[in-house]
Amino acid sequence: MPDGSVWRASLTPVGPGTLRVSAGGGQIRGEAWGPGAEWLLDGLPELLGAGDDPSAFVPRHRLVASTVHRRPGLRLGRTGLVLESLIPSILEQKVTTDEAYRAWRLLVRKYGEPAPGPTGVVGGRMWVMPAPRTWALIPSWEWHRAGVDNKRASTILRAVRVAARMEQAVGMSVEEAQARLEVVPGIGPWTSAEVVQRSHGAADAVTVGDLHLPGIVGWALAGDRDADDSVMLSLLEPYAGQRHRAARLILLSGRTPARRAPRMPRGDIGRL
Repeated sequence: MPDGSVWRASLTPVGPGTLRVSAGGGQIRGEAWGPGAEWLLDGLPELLGAGDDPSAFVPRHRLVASTVHRRPGLRLGRTGLVLESLIPSILEQKVTTDEAYRAWRLLVRKYGEPAPGPTGVVGGRMWVMPAPRTWALIPSWEWHRAGVDNKRASTILRAVRVAARMEQAVGMSVEEAQARLEVVPGIGPWTSAEVVQRSHGAADAVTVGDLHLPGIVGWALAGDRDADDSVMLSLLEPYAGQRHRAARLILLSGRTPARRAPRMPRGDIGRL
């Protein structure tokens, strides 16, 4: 927002809610609306990284140390919500980011609900994602119109059918949570890592199976733009326990290899 505040709309365990976070005078201020308002305010410290411990991170490479110096105080937040990260992560499987964002926007706009809060600010601009039962009732042609293939749609439908068990993963360790998520066919290590990085603020959950991350880490730490997952994990081994934080700092450094191949082609099955 122009005033520097950050707004977030979520479907909490007690209903939809909107959170506004602002800073000033050395203090953080949170305001919330809707049935989920109290839940969002209770979770605000964790969302802002109160449960994270950046001091546990020790840079082992000059690039990483430089990034820590330039971006002090980086904290990994914990949302405490699984499905709001799981469904977008499934949508991102094997497609471009633009395609995944478009699908999420279209489906949430059509089947979600307007976020609660000040009408002049939130009304018509922010939406809360659909409840699990609503996701389960989306007809096949609407997935198609949103550009979501049957494989990803089927994975989402399987996940929302066991939504309560998915959300229970928040109370588990990171390893147990990933194992719980990966019980659902179509959810693998890439997707589960993307989820727990947000739901748990998991400092060590490395995204494996990513198209770009191994090359970025390999280039930044060893000048190897052709690094695969095994090379990436080897390079991140000195950061055991903090590997996700190390990868985040590498991404924040801006040191990425120049693109030498065409971008991944966009596919629009909604036009077929």
